[in-house]
Amino acid sequence: MKRVLAESQYVPATIRLVWSATAQWTALWLGLLLVQGLLPAAAVYLTKGVVDSLLAAIDIGTGLAAAAPLVKPAALLAGVMLLQILVAGAVGWVRFLQGEILQDYIRQRIHEKSVSVKMPFYDFPEYYDHLHRARDEAAYRPAALLEVTGGLLQNAVTAIGVAAVLLPYGVWLPAALFVGSLPSLWLVLRSSLRRQEWTREATPRMRKVWYLEYLVTAREVAAEIRIFNLGGRFIDAYQTLRRQLRSEQSALVRREAVGELLAALLGMIVAAGAGGWVVWQAMQGRMTAGALAMFFVAFTQSQALVRSLLQNAGQVYSNSLYLGNLFQFLALEGEAPAADAALKGPRYIHTDRKLQRGIRFEAVNFTYPGATARALSNFSLDVPAGRTIAIVGPNGAGKSTIIKLLCRFYEPDSGSIWIGGADIRERAAADIRELTSVLFQDPVRYAATVSDNVAPGGLTIAPSAIAAAVRAAGAGQIIEQLPRGYETLLGKTFDDGVELSGGEWQRIALARAFLRDAPILLLDEPTSAMDSWAEADWFDRFRQAAAGRTTIIITHRFTTAMQADVIHVLEDGRVVESGSHQKLLDLGGRYAYSWARQTQGGAARESAIR
Repeated sequence: MKRVLAESQYVPATIRLVWSATAQWTALWLGLLLVQGLLPAAAVYLTKGVVDSLLAAIDIGTGLAAAAPLVKPAALLAGVMLLQILVAGAVGWVRFLQGEILQDYIRQRIHEKSVSVKMPFYDFPEYYDHLHRARDEAAYRPAALLEVTGGLLQNAVTAIGVAAVLLPYGVWLPAALFVGSLPSLWLVLRSSLRRQEWTREATPRMRKVWYLEYLVTAREVAAEIRIFNLGGRFIDAYQTLRRQLRSEQSALVRREAVGELLAALLGMIVAAGAGGWVVWQAMQGRMTAGALAMFFVAFTQSQALVRSLLQNAGQVYSNSLYLGNLFQFLALEGEAPAADAALKGPRYIHTDRKLQRGIRFEAVNFTYPGATARALSNFSLDVPAGRTIAIVGPNGAGKSTIIKLLCRFYEPDSGSIWIGGADIRERAAADIRELTSVLFQDPVRYAATVSDNVAPGGLTIAPSAIAAAVRAAGAGQIIEQLPRGYETLLGKTFDDGVELSGGEWQRIALARAFLRDAPILLLDEPTSAMDSWAEADWFDRFRQAAAGRTTIIITHRFTTAMQADVIHVLEDGRVVESGSHQKLLDLGGRYAYSWARQTQGGAARESAIR
């Protein structure tokens, strides 16, 4: 019971959630449930009048005169039964609308949290467990919660009405019903806790089931699945996990079934005792036939009502437990909003496309969550305003980390980062991101039109600006060859979509980065998917697109790095060489060694450099 009470904190939160999303519909629903709950009790009460009138009619004889006493109570009972049907239909319609509105509201809350949660959460499996439970259960828990809550309220009203009908036979009868139902209540609460504990423990395996299903169904991995003949292996792994989960769920259901059987036997004993007492009362002449009939109808119905009531109460509790996963997810810490009043840094640190001052890293140390080795170690770098620098170095040297810190996806462990003369910690992350336009190493391929890929999210951008960004990225000829030009749907996710090559997708993503008129341009491997002809064409266009901006290029291609004003060589999270292309070649260090390996005649030149 201590655990039950501890977990019950989510019940009020669930009620507030339902009310905030569907207040008007919920008020109407509650009114209909009150009526729906009273009607069965009214029908039980009218049963006595119908039976007594029927017996009176039998005593009178045949004919219309004999049937007259029966007309009024029978009509009332028929009217109540018809009203029950009408109200049940109205309740079903209102509950459907409630469920849909509530589901959309919860989805919106999940989506809002997902796009605002701090980036380091994505480095921990626990975050994905939270997200999985919240997202998976949002599809059906709201409707289930409304269903069982409605049943709970309706059955509670009906049970009170039926108990009132039973009171004339003795106060102990409703009390006996309640006592006989306590084992069922204990069983429901215990089963709810067990199921919730199992769901928490099984969530990582459930996510793996989803992942394995993705591997055998997704287009992105279809080629590797076939070339390496991995389909059977992944299917077997999926089925093994499903069998394991199914077996554990079966054991839970089996234990619940045994408990329900024992609780039902106790209920039958209570019913037999109460029924025997009433029959004895009738045999003593203390009860009419109508009263006896009403008792058996009321008592039988009340037993079913109490069982349903307790089951509904347990299901409300159970659904609140699962929605607790939603509340835990929504409680994750998000980023500070744009222009947060608590952040007092200078608001204007740039004019048009130019920073007032450049970018500076000062002795920055950073380690990714859960990692042991530093990604950046005592890293310092100056990027003059309006200039273009390139950062080169081996994989794992920390190049992409620079972009992530500049965008405030992560915070340095120590040291500071300055943009335009302001420490970025004095500004909200969203405000800092307004200053930047980024091409990430693995840009998103949106299943949308060309225009929506270049200007995603319904941005209101003039077609001429989109066309200019496309030209700057060298993608104009690609779009001219598409069947519907800028309105061509890209990707094969939806009907009539056209697939592009890797290099073509990269140039579409470049156009997206160029479109945003921000003073800082960050490009992570902008030419990695381009052939040499496309790369050469792009260089001239890039200089125009980057004019006036403070630009950082992350690249493995030295032909791309040569376009920068200054090249910085990164190794083990720190800058080891800096200078122009020719200066670094003359230096004869890491850059010159790697250049020799990338160019023709590399072996001979490498020997000379050594």
